[in-house]
Amino acid sequence: MNPLAQTILDQKYAHTLRSGRKETWKEVSHRTAKHVLQSVDAGKEIPHTAKAIEQRKFMPGGRYLAATGRPYHQTQNCLLLRAEDSREGWSELLYRAAMALMSGAGIGVNYSALRPEGSLIRRSGGTSTGPLALMQMVNEVGRGIVQGGNRRAAIWAGINWTHADVLNFVSTKNWSEDIQTLKAKDFSFPAPLDMTNISVGLDDDFFKAYHDLKSPKHGHAHTVYWLVVEQMMRTGEPGFFVDTQKNGGEDLRNACGEITSREDSDVCNLGSINMSRVHSLDEMEQLVRLATRFLIAGTVYSDVPYSKVDQVRTKNRRLGLGLMGIHEWLLIHGKRYGPDDDLAKYLEIYAEVPGEEAKKAAKEWDLSEPVKTRSIAPNGTIGIVAETTTGIEPVFCVAYKRRYLKHKAWAHQYVVDPTAKRLIENGIPSEQIEDAYTLAIDVERRVAFQVWVQQYVDHAISSTINLPAWGSEFNNPSLVKSFGNMLLRYLPKLRGITAYPDGARSGQPLTPVSYQTAMKHVGEVFEESANVCSIKGGSCGE
Repeated sequence: MNPLAQTILDQKYAHTLRSGRKETWKEVSHRTAKHVLQSVDAGKEIPHTAKAIEQRKFMPGGRYLAATGRPYHQTQNCLLLRAEDSREGWSELLYRAAMALMSGAGIGVNYSALRPEGSLIRRSGGTSTGPLALMQMVNEVGRGIVQGGNRRAAIWAGINWTHADVLNFVSTKNWSEDIQTLKAKDFSFPAPLDMTNISVGLDDDFFKAYHDLKSPKHGHAHTVYWLVVEQMMRTGEPGFFVDTQKNGGEDLRNACGEITSREDSDVCNLGSINMSRVHSLDEMEQLVRLATRFLIAGTVYSDVPYSKVDQVRTKNRRLGLGLMGIHEWLLIHGKRYGPDDDLAKYLEIYAEVPGEEAKKAAKEWDLSEPVKTRSIAPNGTIGIVAETTTGIEPVFCVAYKRRYLKHKAWAHQYVVDPTAKRLIENGIPSEQIEDAYTLAIDVERRVAFQVWVQQYVDHAISSTINLPAWGSEFNNPSLVKSFGNMLLRYLPKLRGITAYPDGARSGQPLTPVSYQTAMKHVGEVFEESANVCSIKGGSCGE
């Protein structure tokens, strides 16, 4: 492994043995496969699965790598929650949020059912403080919980476009100059929803109202849409989550947005095929079958934060088999970032085989069949350990400075992207490698590729569209209309989308640096005196 991958492995996933040394990657791979597959008496499958993990062709979600073999082994990822409009509902949500976050799971909460701020509460004679107040309470729960001492709470909040408080929601993270100044001095200074990612929900009624001049909601649809679009381009938040046609009503999301459901306390269960290490269609099929069986076994093995999660999981048995290394696969085969006929052959296997294998395994192990099987997570640190590009994301940049939390202190490392490094070593000039920064000025290509991949995914795709800094040549007020019109064409085919303009939040975790600078400091760790944090919270794939 490269130095950064080894550092992440030792910090987050490798257990410390009685001898005092850290597990090797081979030992982590075997431990993970053994504990999960033994839960369904599938011991014969352990060597093959452990080998696939060791070779980094199949990467279970980080909760699997970190928690298997522990007395408390919560190996699933984020919970999907619905806020209920009652005193009991508010209290229950705070309880569930704390239980989930302390177990290592992130949370996504839809607040659309809550009455607006100022509404009469007949039983007490008071007035409601509205959904933003409860969001902030959950945000503060997350501030106090750092799972394992080195993982920020991953929290998402969503609200439907028709909610009376939606305009306040859209602008709630537009912090005052005083707060921004204090944040610049100490990024841990509390601010509204600073631990939470936010999105506005769009449904069939939205698209109908937006295009129907006679609709009584036509004006509101336009107001909400264009306010969000400008916010996306200016600050990166909120994004959109989309539930239309056959997916209508699936308005719950996990923290990073790739798992969808209608049912409160549903849970996601993640693992990814590393496309950059797959060499044939036959190997792709074998890996997809192996990974599907592993994830189903994980629904038996994993502990849960509270009992309702197990009830919903037993009913739905939702899987999130994903992909990583897609851009590296394209680069290896001399292709540009975008739809590709050869890649489609692999994605067809990914789309067709999990359902078939899941049905077979469920019957074999006397379990319910999964209602859905595929989602593409952002893969955060898992992608670093796998040494490839994450999810459907392009190479971020050839070299960058990465900030991270290390035992309550913040540190940074200089990183040369492993994919870019391999290509450069093979003679490809660094300036010829497309990355998130070069594609930021060709943003439609990013969006179009996400739409193309979405047709193979039955849940959703977590992907952040990088934009140039607000006020620059390729991202400024004069481009809001063209960006919004472009996005509107694609939105009905997406399940969600977020954007991040460069530099939109101080303390952003990744900052581009020159290839030469990074090469001088690869493997070194630098402590930071200022406290900075990720602008997108914890990563679901970690």
